[in-house]
Amino acid sequence: MINNKLFDEMSSRLSQLASSGPLADLDKNMRAMLSSLAERLELVTREEFDVQREVLARTREKLTALEARISELERRQSK
Repeated sequence: MINNKLFDEMSSRLSQLASSGPLADLDKNMRAMLSSLAERLELVTREEFDVQREVLARTREKLTALEARISELERRQSK
């Protein structure tokens, strides 16, 4: 659900500033805070979004076909 690439990049940059000491703890805390925020916002990855978009498109196609079939059956029944 969370794109870890962004967090990994931020973590890497913070780690470059200071490999040890208080900034190392800041890195861990910042990463945890950003991860928590992303989870609360219920963000999804682009891949998950694209998959759901494809599922929706297929569902719409099936719905359109079923609506046409029902219309045809109703037309035949009314004759």
